[in-house]
Amino acid sequence: MVAAVRRGDSLRAVARRFGVGVATVAYWVRRARGRRLDRVDWHDRPTAPRRTRRTTAAIEDQVLRLRQELTDGDLGDCGARAIRDALSERGVRPLPAVRTINRILARRGALDGRRRVRRPPPPAGWYLPAVAARQAELDSFDIVEGLAMQGGHQVEVLNGVSLHGGLVASWPGAAPVTAVGVVAALVEHWRAVGLPAYAQFDNDPIFQGTHRVADALGRVSRLCLALGVVPVFVPPHETGFQAAIESFNGWWQVRVWARCRPATLASVADRSARYVRALRRQRVVRLEAAPPRRPFPTGWEFDVRAAPQGQVIFLRRTDEHSRVELLGQRWRVAETWPHRLVRAELDLDAERLRFYALRRRAPQEQPLLREEPYQLPKRRFRG
Repeated sequence: MVAAVRRGDSLRAVARRFGVGVATVAYWVRRARGRRLDRVDWHDRPTAPRRTRRTTAAIEDQVLRLRQELTDGDLGDCGARAIRDALSERGVRPLPAVRTINRILARRGALDGRRRVRRPPPPAGWYLPAVAARQAELDSFDIVEGLAMQGGHQVEVLNGVSLHGGLVASWPGAAPVTAVGVVAALVEHWRAVGLPAYAQFDNDPIFQGTHRVADALGRVSRLCLALGVVPVFVPPHETGFQAAIESFNGWWQVRVWARCRPATLASVADRSARYVRALRRQRVVRLEAAPPRRPFPTGWEFDVRAAPQGQVIFLRRTDEHSRVELLGQRWRVAETWPHRLVRAELDLDAERLRFYALRRRAPQEQPLLREEPYQLPKRRFRG
């Protein structure tokens, strides 16, 4: 077959002539490549030996006895290498290798180590039941800081991405990003693509509002409530909650910022817009399968001084006394729930604050821990 191929016949023609598959002909041609036919090894048997030699039961028993002796000894070193050294000192022949001893210990169930139990991850948005059930969409927003152009000009980027649809948006601009700028960007974005059920942020004062005054809601929070979007504030040092937006932040810096050299604000904005459009086209199937978004209200105008209505959600981790800090106050959420995650739901219409338990191992179980009366002070917004 190989000789026929070398004479110029095609692989398919040779395969038909000898009654074998094309893959078989290709296999032998590759095996004989670059060598004379009389110098090619034409044996096709596996290289593994026909018979394997297993360690005798007597040596296996001796390995187990030695392991117990070494465990009770002064050093307490009972690993495979220590067992092999002890067997060598006692003149055991044939002397098993370290890997063989490890296999013996594993086969006889004599290993102390426990394998890590890998549990399946919770569903996306598991801490919000409607989002986890794919009945509602969640938009995450974050700010990329610390970018500098030539001449020392600072750049900050407001990025956004939806959890289920992967709908991305980006607004690069001169530092710093302000709450007024975030409100304008969100209104522009939501007018174009529709309103999600939830909007997620970290605890930056730009998003949540000032931390210097208790019981205060910032401009961005009031915008979400005015549009019927539930703002969700997550702790920045907790892993997983901001994974989608942090991933997009990283890719934005690789695909946009790193490729703008020399960087000007106009070039960054142009490349960012092209990247966002290309990513949206790539994710069109995912976007179509995402939960529906509500249309932006016609003729709507933002009154920042209007009394906020609706619901605000805070994700927090309790301290050693099962307390959380929320809206400038400390709340005890349960008798025994220390160092655990909770979801605090502030219902402004019912004037109630509810705390729910959260566990990644059991994401479907979110029992109510405590309910407290709460009324947002009626004072003039000065943000």
